[in-house]
Amino acid sequence: MDRRSFLAGMPLAVAGIMHAPSVLRASSRALPSAMRPHPFVDAHPEAVFIRRTQVADKLDAVAKRAEGLAFAREYFAASESDGIPFTDALTIKPNLTCTFGTGASPEGMGIITDISFLDGLFAGIRETGFPGFNMYAREGNWMSNGYCSSEYQVTGVPMNAVAQAHGMHLFDFATGRLIYNVSVESMQSGTEVVWKDIPDGVVFKRVGYLAPFHDEHTWLLNVAKFKTHGMGVTLCAKNMQGTAVSPYVRFCEGLDSTAQHPQSILKDFHADREQRVQERYQAHLAAGVPRWDRPGRDASGGFGMETWAQRTCDSLSIRRDGLHMVEGIYGRNGNGFTAGPGQNNTPQEFMSNLLIFGKNPFLVDVIGTWLAGHEPGNFGLYHIARERGMCHSFNPADIAVYEWNSGTPILARLEDMSRTPLLCPYLRKDYDGGSEAEYHMVDEPFDYGAVPTTPLVSPSECTVRALINPVRDSALFEYTLPAAGRAAIAIFSVTGTCVWRGGENWHEAGAHALRWQRGTLPAGMYIVRLHSRSGHAHARVVLL
Repeated sequence: MDRRSFLAGMPLAVAGIMHAPSVLRASSRALPSAMRPHPFVDAHPEAVFIRRTQVADKLDAVAKRAEGLAFAREYFAASESDGIPFTDALTIKPNLTCTFGTGASPEGMGIITDISFLDGLFAGIRETGFPGFNMYAREGNWMSNGYCSSEYQVTGVPMNAVAQAHGMHLFDFATGRLIYNVSVESMQSGTEVVWKDIPDGVVFKRVGYLAPFHDEHTWLLNVAKFKTHGMGVTLCAKNMQGTAVSPYVRFCEGLDSTAQHPQSILKDFHADREQRVQERYQAHLAAGVPRWDRPGRDASGGFGMETWAQRTCDSLSIRRDGLHMVEGIYGRNGNGFTAGPGQNNTPQEFMSNLLIFGKNPFLVDVIGTWLAGHEPGNFGLYHIARERGMCHSFNPADIAVYEWNSGTPILARLEDMSRTPLLCPYLRKDYDGGSEAEYHMVDEPFDYGAVPTTPLVSPSECTVRALINPVRDSALFEYTLPAAGRAAIAIFSVTGTCVWRGGENWHEAGAHALRWQRGTLPAGMYIVRLHSRSGHAHARVVLL
């Protein structure tokens, strides 16, 4: 389109696109009152994003902190109004589980979310102006009757030093009491424990969560670790288990152990939980869920795994999604703790150098499982999550995946990405004549075509819009293409002068993002035009 043609068509194009233009703020006179998450991620809960890190050695604390800081600067921005109000609580769930005394030492680091990375992440969040006193990190296993209450001494102490440096809460409740000194029987409702009904629960009727998790006016940041476990590749969904108070936190226990809890606890479980789990287990067994036929009522067998998966989905059915992410600067194989396929029955670690994140924990975990070398369709948890409406599919091919490039998501092909195989002990095939090694890959082919899915709807036409500025000095455009082909974006002044071009490349069908560095352009109205073989679209932006 030449300048004359553009000017002739502009009134019609501008009038028919939007009622009001997008506004990109080059500067602000008002003080920020909120923290805005990245708008493209918020707009695409069906997608998963992968950011590559650059850390050569897992002991390089400076490099790991720098990666956390860089990600926070790319993902969060100060805002005058929209986003997460500074008056809300930012609830943070790192993986701070049992390390059997190894804590944040080199031997224990791979069990928990890297503390140096978290330090950088928190520092970047604080740069937006978000107050430290409204930031809460929690771990349910540290309670006085938790799985590992003494762990606060080896994991909690170095983590608490980071929390205190940022003015955050880790051990302490609003009452002044400390997490490792309280039990569910003595906890104060609202200030120490938040009780939530589970309307469609299979095992749970009600669960207590460490305050302020799941409270109103909270935003969740779930930061899991890239590692394996008896439950498979244990990522975001499993990490959320630690938001529950003890003994509710014991999702992994079998129903026989659950029955030993006092009535004050059992009243929050369905009385017919055995029948409920059994009916679903038999249905999944008949449907051919892989490895579900392994004997055992605890988590080493199919029935026990059904129990754990249903508890997990019960709890996540009332989740408040903010951002779910996996810290995978280095990955760890083995049983999730101190045993594995390495020398002297120890785990092995690999510099995987990735962060995986998105709005939906199950979709993030599906992609994380695939990146760990496994086939997600072989894991019963994902079947149950899809069945219960918590994800549209567990087929990696059905999930939009984006490479994260300095805050700009780029639609990618999963098959082009490198994988880090992590051996795990999940439902070992050592029955019915099988001889599978204790630590193995769960990578056998799976027929996704035999499983009902809810495919994502492809865009029917070309669109383009300016997203609210996600970082300090640039703006982001989102554009959709109904078909693959070449496309480009051009920005024009109101006089028809092209002031910027970008994105001139081959594009797959779907949603895309493109960053605009405004440079020294003056304030005023600009016209954004998407050109593609499958159509064109316009939008207006006003630069203040």
